[in-house]
Amino acid sequence: MANKLVTVFLMCCVVAAALNIHTVVAATDEKFKACFNTCESECKADGNGSTFCEMKCDGDCTAKEVADKLNIKLP
Repeated sequence: MANKLVTVFLMCCVVAAALNIHTVVAATDEKFKACFNTCESECKADGNGSTFCEMKCDGDCTAKEVADKLNIKLP
């Protein structure tokens, strides 16, 4: 029983580490940065606030990044 518990714990650690590494790699993607910076500049130029623009552009650019990785064309 103890061996199973240790195995489950170690597998959870491996999965958590893999998710953290994936998040760091995704955050440093150059396409995402370019998309986000352009979107944020345009959004702020339209008179919107920083928080609104950050949330909007993060969602939009993340969707574009995922669609690009999965070879999906967005409208």
